[in-house]
Amino acid sequence: MDSTGYVTLTRQNGLMREMQVVANNIANAATTGYRQEGVIFSEYVKGVDGGASLSMGQGNVRRTSFEQGALQQTGGTFDFAIEGDGYFLIETPDGERLTRAGGFSSNGEGDLVTFDGYRVLDAGGAPLFVPPGAKSIAVSPDGTMSADGVLAGQIGLVRPLEGTDMIREGGVMFRADGGFEPAENGRVMQGFVEASNVDAITQIARMIEVQRAYEMGQSFLDSEDERVRRSMDAMMKSN
Repeated sequence: MDSTGYVTLTRQNGLMREMQVVANNIANAATTGYRQEGVIFSEYVKGVDGGASLSMGQGNVRRTSFEQGALQQTGGTFDFAIEGDGYFLIETPDGERLTRAGGFSSNGEGDLVTFDGYRVLDAGGAPLFVPPGAKSIAVSPDGTMSADGVLAGQIGLVRPLEGTDMIREGGVMFRADGGFEPAENGRVMQGFVEASNVDAITQIARMIEVQRAYEMGQSFLDSEDERVRRSMDAMMKSN
């Protein structure tokens, strides 16, 4: 395959990755706390023996949008949204993770848990306990939780030390390898959840653009293949 074909194939590969990302965004447009992703294309230069270097495009880097989603009122006792900065701290089998998806519940042991059953941690990194039989659960904007007027703990809000340098895990959870610290500017809203920040209309428009670009690239490859075949046939006939 000539250099033109390699360049086109790398572009097609990047467009295919972007199509997968866009499709995943659309599928999660209604997922609580989901953060929209995008693909960043970069130049990849490969040295060629006996000739000039070859420049190709790669779409290997995913960029996450950390814009806040709309707050939707549910009235649920254990539904929480964060207004402003911060993430909920979650305990998972692989370690502590951060999330903005605050649709929680109380399990059989009285722990506040996520939809997947992972325990929600307090400001000190300990599991939050909801007293069984409590008739009313109230949470103040700073995360302080009380059961029937008695202090029960404080929901931990943290932020990564390295800004938005986090690794996505499990769709709505993130790993902060650089560590995290208490978030000072976040407010906990009880009875609300944060919607996905996906702009569905923009994503659908982008899907159409990517599909057309991919079809154009495929058409070019088909034309190149036909050109090479004709050239080889002509050479064989001349010999």
